[in-house]
Amino acid sequence: MMIKVLVVDDSALIRSLLSEIIRSEPEFILVGAASDAYAARDLVNLHRPDVITLDVEMPKVDGLTFLEKLMKARPTAVVMISSLTEQGADVTLRALELGAVDYLAKPKLDIARGIEQYRQDIVAKIKAASVAKLSRTKNCQPKKTANLRFKTTEKIIAIGASTGGTEAIKAVLTEMPVDSPGIVITQHMPAGFTSSFARRLDGMCRIRVLEAQGGERIVPGHAYLAPGDQHLTVVRSGADYRIELTDGPRVSGHKPSVDVMFQSVADAVGANALAVILTGMGKDGAVGIRCIAEQGGFTMAQDEATSLIFGMPQEAIKTGCVKKVVPLDEVSQRLIEVLNLMGKEYRI
Repeated sequence: MMIKVLVVDDSALIRSLLSEIIRSEPEFILVGAASDAYAARDLVNLHRPDVITLDVEMPKVDGLTFLEKLMKARPTAVVMISSLTEQGADVTLRALELGAVDYLAKPKLDIARGIEQYRQDIVAKIKAASVAKLSRTKNCQPKKTANLRFKTTEKIIAIGASTGGTEAIKAVLTEMPVDSPGIVITQHMPAGFTSSFARRLDGMCRIRVLEAQGGERIVPGHAYLAPGDQHLTVVRSGADYRIELTDGPRVSGHKPSVDVMFQSVADAVGANALAVILTGMGKDGAVGIRCIAEQGGFTMAQDEATSLIFGMPQEAIKTGCVKKVVPLDEVSQRLIEVLNLMGKEYRI
């Protein structure tokens, strides 16, 4: 099946480069390249594209306004093209809340060569967007989660996600009680975006949400997000758990990597770990979740129906090491139930 793609960007260079990449792919059809929202609207009505690449900052009508109107009038898979700035990150996160499937960061320097280096990412994101479930979390009404019946300072919750993960992580964290165990999170994002994402979540949740700095002690009621350019690992330090950040090659195709975080949690936390794989493209986390399961930790994955992209949960489930597969709106409740049962004889 051919994928019809519309490019919307006020930069002639970006339009040209994206158009060239799309034309070079045998599975894609470029139906147009618009420089503003008005031209884009006409092309959407004329060609009904499967996927739109949309610039965040545009003249006349900005990308967010266009996206909001598009999702109401003709819901379409959208991949945002965003600048690597604090403002660009905030706008992109808002776009994901409005229904955009994914985003691609514009390189700061040497744009032509940078976009060429991103060719594989662009193609992969467009393909994933073409099969994404646009309804996603809008059909999931979060349930009121119970409070913990006892303190669980020795437990650690580890969450991994990619495409669609910003909204899925928000749905989970906003339902976690203030006395929840420490939470570590790896979400595939570029540097600069994770600090904005953490601040955004911190203003929405009862728990504190922070971008990890490295060296800090993991404490209850706090969630720590891996920076966009470093691997997050958990280490044991006496009676405490601490975060270490490492700079190294990509693992499972990513930095930060869910596999790296999960494997460190398996080593440091063992049976006191709870691991969750949420929506995402690819297979990062499958190896790590096996490690946690082998150490006796609890493992869970988001189900296909509520995953924007079922790739990462599906690959984790294929390992046979996932104990529970649940809809997104049940993830927090299930975590609370398991935490209240840990240390007792129970069946999950």
